[in-house]
Amino acid sequence: MADVKLTAETRTEFGKGAARRIRAAGRVPAVIYGHGTEPVHITLPGHELMLALKAANVLITLDIEGRQELVIPKAVQREAIRNFLVHIDLLIVKRGEKVTVEIPIQTEGELAPGGGGLLEHVLNALPVETEATHIPESVTISVEGLQPGDSVLAKDVKLPKGTSLAIDGEDVVLQVLQPQAEEPAAETVGAEGGEQGGEEQSAAE
Repeated sequence: MADVKLTAETRTEFGKGAARRIRAAGRVPAVIYGHGTEPVHITLPGHELMLALKAANVLITLDIEGRQELVIPKAVQREAIRNFLVHIDLLIVKRGEKVTVEIPIQTEGELAPGGGGLLEHVLNALPVETEATHIPESVTISVEGLQPGDSVLAKDVKLPKGTSLAIDGEDVVLQVLQPQAEEPAAETVGAEGGEQGGEEQSAAE
């Protein structure tokens, strides 16, 4: 998994106006919590944080005024239209402890030829319990030869060593749907409607 280092600054100003000034300065408001500690409000460099978040479940080593803290992202708020970072919640983790996270699901292989099936991702990420410092970047599921009506359950997904499911093994992760038959075009109805409209127009004239 990705592991990056960021320098944090403690935050002393609060409120919407202060948050706007922080973001205008190229930084992002954040809060650190976990392990029974009081929440700590900080700011982080916006560009470096944005790059770090490109990796799912990135492990971040924070330097907070000389003190080191290991954290993982738990909630990321983005502006809806421009997608810039608004705020981030960070969870303190310790080496060797287990955490519950969601890891992205990737697929490989081709569906059965001629079946015309449509692959549906019931889950886009798989909830798992794993070691905080060894979170898998993703899981890969083979869909080779699957036909309409087939599905892949959570218990069928091969997980890395030290990682276990955090959901019921019978939960559906992927399924292959049967394409819906196309409905015939209603050309006749449209034509009749056009003729009636013409007759009404003639009568009006």
